[in-house]
This record gives sequence, C-alpha cells and structure tokens, in this order.
Amino acid sequence: MSAVVFMALYRPKPGNEKELMEVLKVHIPTLRQEELITDRELLTLQAEDGTIIEIAEWKSTEAIEKAHQNSNVMAVWNKIGALAELTSLSTLAEAQYPFPNFKAL
Repeated sequence: MSAVVFMALYRPKPGNEKELMEVLKVHIPTLRQEELITDRELLTLQAEDGTIIEIAEWKSTEAIEKAHQNSNVMAVWNKIGALAELTSLSTLAEAQYPFPNFKAL
C-alpha cells in the first residue's frame, strides 16, 4: 500500500479564524498519534480568501478509512466542521491559474 498525499481545505466561518487555527494545532498531531499519516512535514497554506490548506500524507488508503472510524480523529474533525466550511481547491481564485500562489503559515 502506497502513501497518499491529501489537501484539506477549511474556509473559516466569520469570526472563527483564531479558534480554527487553535484546533488545527492538534489536527495533525492527532492523526500522527493514531498512526494514520506519515512523518512527512506538514505544509500549511492560506488562500487570499482566508481558506486554510493543509497538505499531508496518509500512510495508506486503509488509513483514510480508519480515520473515519477513529473517535479521537472524529472529535477533532467535528470541531473543525463547526468552525469552518470544508471546501475544494476549485473554489479558490488561485486555482484558476496554472501556478497558484498561497501564503505559507
């Protein structure tokens, strides 16, 4: 099973930017603690509209399934979902260009 790189995009709901950033501080450590992602360095970016982009690597496709059944992961994901809209790359203005640029966080 080969590792799978993922991009997670979170558009903060109005007034929830700081709280979202606090929850994201435990997101990747939780996935690592549960042995679902690799030790590849996390890349965290921000789009012009404030959307936060996390780029990390699942250990396998099975790890993705396990994450959705893990209570610790789901607790973090539920917090993220309450604070942000989960969105896709195609919704970002930057995605309209061949070489999009984002702010590194």
